Amino acid sequence: MTKLAIIYYSGMGTAHAMANRLAATAEAQGAEVRRRHVRETAPDEAVQSQEAWAAHVAEMEGEPVASPDDLDWADAVIFGSGTRYGHITSQLQSFIDTLGPLWGQGKLADKVYAGFTSSQTLHGGQETTLEALNTTFAHFGGIIVPPGYTDPVKFADGNPYGVGKVTGNGSELDDTDNAALDHLVTRVLTVAGKLSA
Repeated sequence: MTKLAIIYYSGMGTAHAMANRLAATAEAQGAEVRRRHVRETAPDEAVQSQEAWAAHVAEMEGEPVASPDDLDWADAVIFGSGTRYGHITSQLQSFIDTLGPLWGQGKLADKVYAGFTSSQTLHGGQETTLEALNTTFAHFGGIIVPPGYTDPVKFADGNPYGVGKVTGNGSELDDTDNAALDHLVTRVLTVAGKLSA
């Protein structure tokens, strides 16, 4: 049984919905899953200035929070973050910055890694955000598993680096989003399974 950690930051709820889809698909395929969001680090004044942000932070109360142990435990890890100026959110970066001790012990290496993101607009930095995650995975010594164009859905969602959702027309996941997420997690679990065989 592959142990999969899904580690993500969600400000408005899109990444949370994406993480839930990944987790449900992975569990249906027999994986053991830890879905963990990273702690909110923005000042409360900033959070409260946007109704949707404040509502999502309140919704996440009581949800499991990510810790370095989740990566130590996992065989495969999928990170998720909205885009911030073409990069990952500061909240996810703050969590990544806590992983130094595991990295120093070599405990982040030789795991399968992939990523997902969302942006307000079609060209809102999704690819650079996913490539930023891939740079981090390379520093871990991880095995980066992008979806590439290994399934017809990738010609519909158009992102070979991971999965990206455009939220400008609403944050609800559509059939293409769900199919792309399903393909990503299936590919991650398939490669992780081959590595452990």
